Amino acid sequence: MDTKELLKKVRKIEIKTRRLSDHVFGGEYHSTFKGRGMTFSEVRQYQFGDDVRSIDWNVTARYNEPFVKVFEEERELTLMLVADISGSEFFGTSSQFKNEIITEIAATLAFSALQNNDKIGLILFSDEIELFIPPKKGKSHVLRLIRELLEFKPQSKKTDLSQALKYLTNVMKKKAIVFVLSDFITDNYKDTLRIVARKHDVTGIRVYDQREEKIPNLGMVQMQDAETGELMLVNTQAKSVRKKYNNYYRERVDYFQESFTKSGAGALSCRVDESYVKKLLGYFKHRA
Repeated sequence: MDTKELLKKVRKIEIKTRRLSDHVFGGEYHSTFKGRGMTFSEVRQYQFGDDVRSIDWNVTARYNEPFVKVFEEERELTLMLVADISGSEFFGTSSQFKNEIITEIAATLAFSALQNNDKIGLILFSDEIELFIPPKKGKSHVLRLIRELLEFKPQSKKTDLSQALKYLTNVMKKKAIVFVLSDFITDNYKDTLRIVARKHDVTGIRVYDQREEKIPNLGMVQMQDAETGELMLVNTQAKSVRKKYNNYYRERVDYFQESFTKSGAGALSCRVDESYVKKLLGYFKHRA
């Protein structure tokens, strides 16, 4: 993709997703992720009139005189977009690939956060960390994130969500709003997710294609694994083959739902040919 074509695509996504964030998601995002709580700032010596419940007993014991914890209002939030760019995301049987929908959803969330004057960061992952862009404010920064989502070429086609979640924990020391965008055709991330969800406000958005749900009866078909590149002949006429695939797919979906629900994180699924607008709005209103 040359520069002119890339800029054209970025502009197209900006127009579509910014309109959504301005007129639809801005208020919903703000009311869902208020984040206007109190965060610890410092300790200082106790003064007459201070609430005794704010006394820091450890510091008081150390200095043998009363000290209190001082809290300040949390005025801004940080949105972290964690996007899967492994091989399986470059698949779609209708008008768009999964990675294109992921880009649009990420852009909509980013512009909604921009309206709220929040910082936005990005992690692109496969089975390794492909790219990390630290959180910043501003429209030009959001446009850069969209360009990377559109243009970035991953080194690997495989997936390791656990690795991405561990990296997130290492680079994000303060609480953040985290959206993980993937097809979640992977496992072994439940324990890491539970740790991340204790600190951050996490939501998983599963983007999938209808053809992934079950294999149609098409006879002998040559298929290629999008992540390993392996070619294989598959007899889709055999009920046992179709059933085995359906079971495998269902297990991944159930694992996703169970992992996010039990960790206290949010979860929603969006098919490529469905309206992600309705799905996001429903999720925001449910959480608000």
